[in-house]
Amino acid sequence: MSTAPADINAIAQEGLRALQAGDHEGARQRFERLVPTGRMNAAMWLCLALARQKTGDAAGCGAAADEVLAREPRNLRALIFKGDVLSGQGDSRGASAFYGAALRAAPEAGTLPADLSADLVRVEAESRRIAGALEAGLREALAKAGIADPDRAGRVGETLDLLLGRKQLYFQQPKAFYFPGLPQKQFYDRGDFPWMDRVEAATDAIRGELRAILEGENAFAPYVEAGADRPGNDYEGMLGNADWSACFLWKNGTRVDDHADRCPQTLAALADAPLCTMEGRTPSILFSLLTPGAHIPPHTGMMNSRLICHLPLIVPPGCTFRVGNALRDWREGSAWAFDDTIEHEAWNRSNQTRVVLIWEIWRPELNAEERLGVATIFAALDAAGGGATDLSI
Repeated sequence: MSTAPADINAIAQEGLRALQAGDHEGARQRFERLVPTGRMNAAMWLCLALARQKTGDAAGCGAAADEVLAREPRNLRALIFKGDVLSGQGDSRGASAFYGAALRAAPEAGTLPADLSADLVRVEAESRRIAGALEAGLREALAKAGIADPDRAGRVGETLDLLLGRKQLYFQQPKAFYFPGLPQKQFYDRGDFPWMDRVEAATDAIRGELRAILEGENAFAPYVEAGADRPGNDYEGMLGNADWSACFLWKNGTRVDDHADRCPQTLAALADAPLCTMEGRTPSILFSLLTPGAHIPPHTGMMNSRLICHLPLIVPPGCTFRVGNALRDWREGSAWAFDDTIEHEAWNRSNQTRVVLIWEIWRPELNAEERLGVATIFAALDAAGGGATDLSI
């Protein structure tokens, strides 16, 4: 004989009262009477999970939590129940996955009961313990394999950081043009660019030319500007904002004579650089200025077939640059190359101006034919009415 809905509700109410009275066995018996009806909702399964947990039936608790999660995948109590069951079975990684899901879902849950808030504090601590134990085990395994201290800046160390959730995975996200098959590298190894030695050696001379420009009439203009034929990218308030400004020696493939003529040593230092060259589009070579307290918000560049290079010239303390999950401070005279199609941002937390020299080069992975192909594609786009502003750095 089937159980009527009214009887189901009455039995469920009896089970709930038993739970509230601390009669966990009685609650369990009542909710288990309802399982064969097939009419259990998420709340009933959650009550059964709690009753089973309190009566020492870990496997049964996990099975009931599964039923809750099948109906409500972000149910906090069920996620914690499941994590606790897996932890008790020795599956620390499985437990960590459910604990992590509970912690991610918690901010969306609003005000929580005191007992659930306490459980989340416990779960957070347990998650840290599991992560620490996992890292210790991984490092022990690496040490046994002869890698006693993996370089945190190298790929093995970065793999550990990603695996343990200390770093986020970032990919190229060019706004306009994607060249397939290129490696996802945030900062490039300085040793890949021996021609940068000449650039770094000229730091004092380049800085001298920069200071002469800074001392003269204002040659800097807001970096983010709207073109007459294209809308500008606002970058969260940076459009037309002089906090991030630039003095171009070359802009969109055209020499800016008034500025370039004043910086012969700067341009000479870049003579060996494999500048990304496309008529009417690239290269751009510029001094980039950040005012005190300025922040360039996260953004990505236009094309992944090039890299952006920096030579820091005037860098007070507190000036930091992020590409993906890699955070670096600029150091005067130390150049680097990075992929600007990976999300990046910059800060000047000082009370002084920060200035770097910026230029763009071909990605080293592109051969001569591929570079010609990219340039030809853009020349064809220009012939069809494209605009150089589409590829601003």
